[in-house]
Amino acid sequence: MSERIQAGLEVFAQLCPDIAAKIGEGKSEPRFGDELGILSADNLFGALWTRPGLDWRSRSLVTIGALIALRANDQLREHFQIGLRNGLTRAELEEVIYHLSGYLGFPAAANASQVAAGAIGAHKTDEPIGASK
Repeated sequence: MSERIQAGLEVFAQLCPDIAAKIGEGKSEPRFGDELGILSADNLFGALWTRPGLDWRSRSLVTIGALIALRANDQLREHFQIGLRNGLTRAELEEVIYHLSGYLGFPAAANASQVAAGAIGAHKTDEPIGASK
């Protein structure tokens, strides 16, 4: 395994501890698309999230904005939670959605609001879950 993939897996484990803990559970045979995880560890988390220039909090804001634009609901759900772990507050996440409504339209913003409600609805306070790196 390359150093970049290993670094990506370490970043992923910090950003998504619940998912990372389940990797490999119950896998006895190859499944369709198995290599996407390695590609993600290498290209996203290994090559991009480890770069200097933006802290993880800022990277979360950028990523959430892109996922809202793409209406990539499953990934957006995870990244709302990652954003909280990286120091974003519930109020800031709401403001991102409000701000993007002017650029992406109300349907995209309403979609993001529904995803956020499901992903962070239990997080009632305006305090982030963790500190950003």
